[in-house]
Amino acid sequence: MRAHPAHWLALAFGAGLSPVAPGTVGTLWAWLVWALLLAHLPPVAQALVIGLGVPVAWWSSTVTARHLHTADPGAIVVDEVVAFWIVLWLVTPGSWTAQLAAFVLFRFFDAAKPGPIGWADRRFHGASGWKGGWGILLDDLVAAFCTLLVIAIWRAW
Repeated sequence: MRAHPAHWLALAFGAGLSPVAPGTVGTLWAWLVWALLLAHLPPVAQALVIGLGVPVAWWSSTVTARHLHTADPGAIVVDEVVAFWIVLWLVTPGSWTAQLAAFVLFRFFDAAKPGPIGWADRRFHGASGWKGGWGILLDDLVAAFCTLLVIAIWRAW
């Protein structure tokens, strides 16, 4: 992790090094950072953090995957972090139970990769060069969209 600053970001300051379910641990880390820091910012500042977070996630994922010689290392969890921040930004202000439901839905979509999430994962998985980071991020961004879609349908119903 100390070999390059990008590794700290890509591994969410060590959350991705969890021996069990690093994606879930990374998502929990994202939720904790949101609750402790980002939830207290105005929505515009939250959007700015997320907007800057996406290219930083792409860069750190690309560099770290290249250094690990692996297309999509499981230890890279910054993709879960920024994608779940998008979910929390649009679900918040919501109750804790709404955030918990969003967490469960997001983890389901990210792990099971149904429909468009699986397509995104297959289409860009193993991409090299500048696409490498997008291949890591895209399926999580689609999982965030699907999570938000289910929540929107639930709320509208």
